[in-house]
Amino acid sequence: MGFARACSVALVGVDGVVVEVQADLEPGVAAFTLVGLPDKTLVESRDRVRAAVVNSGAAWPQKKLTVGLSPASVPKAGAHFDLAVAAAVLGAAEVVDPDAIADLVLIGELGLDGRVRPVRGILPAVVAAAEAGYRQVVVPRQCAAEAALVPEVAVLGVGSLRQLIAVLTDAPVPEEDPPDGEGRPDPMLAGLLLPGAGLGTGLARGAEDAPDFPDLADVAGQHGARRALEVAASGGHHLFLNGPPGAGKTMLAERLPWILPPLTRQDSLEVTAVHSVAGILPPGEPLVSRPPYCAPHHSATMQSLVGGGAGVPRPGAVSLAHRGVLFLDEAAEFSSKVLDALRQPLESGHVVIARAAGVVRLPARFLMVLAANPCPCGRHTLQGSGCECPSSVIRRYQARLSGPLLDRVDLRVVVEPVTRSDLLGRGGRGEGTRAVADRVREARERAAARYAGTPWRLNAEVPGHELRTRWPAGPGALAQAERDLERGLLTARGMDRVLRVAWTVADLRGRDRPDALDAAVALELRTGIARGAASAIGAGP
Repeated sequence: MGFARACSVALVGVDGVVVEVQADLEPGVAAFTLVGLPDKTLVESRDRVRAAVVNSGAAWPQKKLTVGLSPASVPKAGAHFDLAVAAAVLGAAEVVDPDAIADLVLIGELGLDGRVRPVRGILPAVVAAAEAGYRQVVVPRQCAAEAALVPEVAVLGVGSLRQLIAVLTDAPVPEEDPPDGEGRPDPMLAGLLLPGAGLGTGLARGAEDAPDFPDLADVAGQHGARRALEVAASGGHHLFLNGPPGAGKTMLAERLPWILPPLTRQDSLEVTAVHSVAGILPPGEPLVSRPPYCAPHHSATMQSLVGGGAGVPRPGAVSLAHRGVLFLDEAAEFSSKVLDALRQPLESGHVVIARAAGVVRLPARFLMVLAANPCPCGRHTLQGSGCECPSSVIRRYQARLSGPLLDRVDLRVVVEPVTRSDLLGRGGRGEGTRAVADRVREARERAAARYAGTPWRLNAEVPGHELRTRWPAGPGALAQAERDLERGLLTARGMDRVLRVAWTVADLRGRDRPDALDAAVALELRTGIARGAASAIGAGP
């Protein structure tokens, strides 16, 4: 009788659980039994592993083989267990030393010819292995750079099962044939990156020196909306752009990720883990350094927006936009239930999804931008436009964005139609992305220095009670906001958000704490009622 064990990782959302893969050989009729709550993909690994072992030059044991995945109570899905199953079987058959694989974490899918194919979720899997105390992992060669992002873990990238056997038996490591044809994509990467992954599905493409770089100076006019965009980026405040079609709402939202500072190391690892699990991490770019940008279509379902699906829940758009921007264009066209499902992640910064397969907690701390027209035809606010929408239709259309959802939006801006002089450039071009990004970075540095030693980094994250007690505003700064609260024009949550925006405006102006002008700007951006103060921030045309 032979016995051996190896380790792999089961992914539950973006968290990993180390799974012990045990192989047991007993005399009897040759059979291969896989137990431990596997899914259909994992059950099929029996045929893949058998063919891969035989085609790698090793003898398949002609005995009764039982492979157990422990703990058995954890659901296991995916083909990335193949490499660990093959190693455990070879260890039980004494082709390799069982002690050499006992504390080895192996992740990878096997082809029938023995090649090791890359899989999704390498980074969170290796992080889970490191947190469990394992220090050696074996991954597909194409994923070695992603696995190497985890410190204090020795990573071995292999291209085939033959190479792994050679490493474990101290034999010469064979070279694998390169892909046929230079310049062609590696066929081993097929299926790793989901089709259609790109702008709008998670990662913002391009670079600051690229010819199609989305420069903020390309937006004609909209000086008030540009200032609101700067405030949103500086403090992490949610933004609502309301205006007629063609005014530039989408252009503004697409340029927001580029005025945000680059991600910190910890944020990069969090974002990379989510995108790796979702299958939209581009090959050759193991670490995401820019804030992601996700813009789902208004026909998106609740599962695609907040996460879910059959079996183990998968990340949705709110998680793909983690530490970045979630843009909901034509927000009034989204389902009301879908929009209201955003209330919890907007407050907590994460999504908890309960399914029959288990409960998953996914990160979802994003900057939300809503864009909507004032009515179904979009011409309600235009003078002489000929809007024929009945008032009842307009009310129903605007009511699709519920009050509780809008109460969580800090900035509400009416985007005016572009004038002829702005479109022809007679008023001069606005500031470019780099100039605005510099001011945003300086404002965030002031906030980070103020909140050093606390769990918060942005003004939008700080609870209102903490702002009122530990970092109070200047004398009489909130007098006008307090009057609006007494009149019922502001809720208690709205009052806290006005205070947060006031701190962001003060950071942009380089002040130690908000004064009456900063609070007036915040109140104007919150209510949309002009108070003659918004020109105090940013720069003009």
